[in-house]
Amino acid sequence: QVQLVESGGGLVQAGGSLRLSCAASGRISSIITAGWHRQAPGKQRELVAAITSGGNTNYADSVKGRFTISRDNAKNTVYLQMNSLKAEDTAVYYCNAEVIVAGTFIDNNYWGQGTQVTVSS
Repeated sequence: QVQLVESGGGLVQAGGSLRLSCAASGRISSIITAGWHRQAPGKQRELVAAITSGGNTNYADSVKGRFTISRDNAKNTVYLQMNSLKAEDTAVYYCNAEVIVAGTFIDNNYWGQGTQVTVSS
């Protein structure tokens, strides 16, 4: 019904920047909350940043001041601007969205397939 596709990952040197995008498609009435999570090898998946439909944001302490989450409701797309990247930011980044399915009052949680971010020190 709904698909999330991430893009923008890659290899970058420490101190560099990347911008991740998450495009949602399918039977979407509205996106309530969207967020980015990450999972490094051998570690649990953790929330990096989230944004509500009203534009309120929250961030993990480890990325505050360096990462910025934003959304374009017209395009059903969520972004994560990552600056001053560190080696410890290396992980697979997953997009997540709580979506109201078009034609229903049902909200479901969806995940993208993930995009690799590698920061070399």
